[in-house]
Amino acid sequence: MVRFTLRAMTSPSTSDHHTIENMAAFCKAAGDSLRLGILRALSKNSFGVLELAHIFDMGQSGISHHLKVLTQAGWVATRREGNAVFYRRSLAPDSGLQQALLSQLDTLPLPSEVEARIIEVHHERASASQAFFQRSAQDFSRQQELIASLHQYQDSLTGLLDTQGFAANATALEIGPGDGSFLPELASRFAQVTAIDNSSTMLELARQLCQQQQLANVALQLGDALAQPLAPVDCIVLNMVLHHFAAPAAALEHIAHAIKPGGSLILNELCAHDQDWAQQACGDLWLGFDQNELSQWAQQAGLTPGDSIYLGLKNGFQIQLRQFGKPLTQAHNGDSIL
Repeated sequence: MVRFTLRAMTSPSTSDHHTIENMAAFCKAAGDSLRLGILRALSKNSFGVLELAHIFDMGQSGISHHLKVLTQAGWVATRREGNAVFYRRSLAPDSGLQQALLSQLDTLPLPSEVEARIIEVHHERASASQAFFQRSAQDFSRQQELIASLHQYQDSLTGLLDTQGFAANATALEIGPGDGSFLPELASRFAQVTAIDNSSTMLELARQLCQQQQLANVALQLGDALAQPLAPVDCIVLNMVLHHFAAPAAALEHIAHAIKPGGSLILNELCAHDQDWAQQACGDLWLGFDQNELSQWAQQAGLTPGDSIYLGLKNGFQIQLRQFGKPLTQAHNGDSIL
């Protein structure tokens, strides 16, 4: 005798139905050429509504609608910077499908006019930061004291440098050295140190310090380190300057090219905070950064997150000291090369 077993057909569970609905929502949100353009523009940037309206040459209400759709579907996240809300891609895509679409999208170029307007936005941000330091150089130390002065984290920063085991002939670059306060520490640890600043006023303060302390192995350069080719070095130091950069993620990618394989980026930066007075008092463009955000940007730039130190300050700020390494490249024969 042959027996047959009848099984009841089961309907999708509530959780399965919810997953399908979510997938449909984010597929629908991405099914628009303008919204895909916005996602492409947000690949390595954060923009406010007015900035995106300018970049895509449309009214604020129109761009706000598209941003709302993308936000509700989980494609983008928001972050408040003072009185403004900035949009960025979600740090952790919800699915492999979402990640695959973004990866494919990033291979496509933006229209030239959109790229040109992005450059305009970045230039406007950078000009505002540069103007602040040109007129506030004499108050630099006082302004730093409002947030975090060098003596509060210097030992931790030099300790992080010392754990990297740089060779005696290693070279270093500090971008945005300010009044040069950290240059003596670098000069004592590296054979040659270069410091680049886009403010002639700040660079003059650094020059005076180098002269006073007879730092013969330090070369000062006036220029925009983010808009010029950088000579390869073993270590690049960003000491409390990333929050002044117009496009931090793009800046890290540019900087990473100048780090020799096996070298390091030493980054000292504020953790994300909500003390918006720092924008007016200290010329900050960004209110610190989330640690995962920095790690993601570094990885996109080809760097590997390493040692980290976090320091809490009495005024409510928190500092993150981060080391990101550039992996050794592999030659065709399999040998590591520097």
